[in-house]
Amino acid sequence: MRRADELGAASIVSVGLIAAIVLLTTLTLGVVAGYVDARRAAATADAAALAAADAATGAISGLPCEVADRMAQRNGARLVSCAVDTAAVSTVTVVVPGRIPGLDAEATARAGPPGSP
Repeated sequence: MRRADELGAASIVSVGLIAAIVLLTTLTLGVVAGYVDARRAAATADAAALAAADAATGAISGLPCEVADRMAQRNGARLVSCAVDTAAVSTVTVVVPGRIPGLDAEATARAGPPGSP
C-alpha cells in the first residue's frame, strides 16, 4: 500500500528530470553555436587574408585591404584590421556576429605568396 504523503512524488521527479534535460540541451546548443561562429570567423579571416595577398601580388585588381573588406562583408563579417607588408604577406582580423547576442567571434589570419615567411 502507498502512503498518503508519497502521492505526487513521481510528478516532482519527472518535472526535475525534464528541467535538467532542457537545461543541458540549452547549454549544449550554446556551446555548439559558439563553436560554429568561431569556425565561420576563421574561414572568413582566411578568405579575406588570401584575397588581400592576391591583390598585393597583382593576381587580382584592387587595393589589398579594400578587397579583404569586401570579402569579409560578403561572408557576413566585419574587417577589424588589415596590414600588408613589403613581401605581400597580409594579416587580417575579422569579427563575425554571434548567434548568441553579445558573443561575437573574432579571428586573425595571415596569407602570402608561396615561400613567404
